Amino acid sequence: MVLKLHGAPYSTCTQRVLLVCKELNVPYEFVNVNIRVGEQKDPAYMKNQPFGQVPFIDDDGFILFESRAIARYLAQKHGSPLNPVGDLKKLALFEQAASIEQADFDPYAYGYALEKIFKPQSRDGGLQPNDAFAEQLKGTLEKKLQGYEAILGKQKYLAGDEVTLADLFHLPYGALITNALKFTGLTDSPHIARWWKDITARPSWQAVGNGA
Repeated sequence: MVLKLHGAPYSTCTQRVLLVCKELNVPYEFVNVNIRVGEQKDPAYMKNQPFGQVPFIDDDGFILFESRAIARYLAQKHGSPLNPVGDLKKLALFEQAASIEQADFDPYAYGYALEKIFKPQSRDGGLQPNDAFAEQLKGTLEKKLQGYEAILGKQKYLAGDEVTLADLFHLPYGALITNALKFTGLTDSPHIARWWKDITARPSWQAVGNGA
């Protein structure tokens, strides 16, 4: 059976999985979940994703949710070096880079987007954006990116000289805040800018980012 991906195409977490599917040339059937009307909170949906979030996959009856876990699963299943499980030191450096994305990038990029994009677009209008907090998150992210500049001044990608999932995990939120909020932290510093230009030019992201 072909892999089924349940998600929303404009969801950053769904985009993370779509990106990996395209990187690996994995055939998939996309099952659209209308999160704008709350389909992800339907009881039938929550049998497979108990937190009522997108995405999840159904791989011939194997259900898995959480976009980074799905990405790792697919990369390992298809023997991709995007998840270098066969080399202990490369795997350790990959896990280090993946931790950097999840601890030093995602909370601030997501929080910035939440305050400036998601809250103003909330369906019920009950979420009030906090502009001061948004600026604080932006400033923290800019400081965190100084560490990225140091790392990328010594190597091509975050885990070494080969691209991994850790690099690709940055794309959905990085592109969102860069394009929608004119965030310049990914383009101002030379080594980050070189890395960002590289990963955003990948055909997989070009397809996902352009809605293909």
